[in-house]
Amino acid sequence: MLAKITVEDYMSKRLVTLGKDTEVIDAVKKLLDHKITSAPVVDQRGYLLGMFSEKDVMNIVLETVYNQSMSGKVGDYMTTEVISVDADSSIVDLAEKFQQTSVRSFPVFQGNELVGIVSRTDVLRALASNN
Repeated sequence: MLAKITVEDYMSKRLVTLGKDTEVIDAVKKLLDHKITSAPVVDQRGYLLGMFSEKDVMNIVLETVYNQSMSGKVGDYMTTEVISVDADSSIVDLAEKFQQTSVRSFPVFQGNELVGIVSRTDVLRALASNN
């Protein structure tokens, strides 16, 4: 039954995005305000440039210890080698992808368009709702 469920069925469609020129502290506040662990970084046309996550923030924290200042732009710290998933992928394939990486959420594409984000919690919701 789970194999027939797609990523699109459980992904978040209301994206919280960041720009590469967003100040790091503003990005951190946005992650906290929306209770999310990462956000896609997009250009003015909505094209994905990278992902900014809690893990990126941990790198900033470590750097802050030495620099005594938490400044910079999201584009300086975001992850640019992004793993994405297709909206029509099965939730089982998604679970396998999560198992193979430490990434906690993936941007979701339909063709070339960024249409959502899916997290490990979404896989849990799919499992719980189908039992």
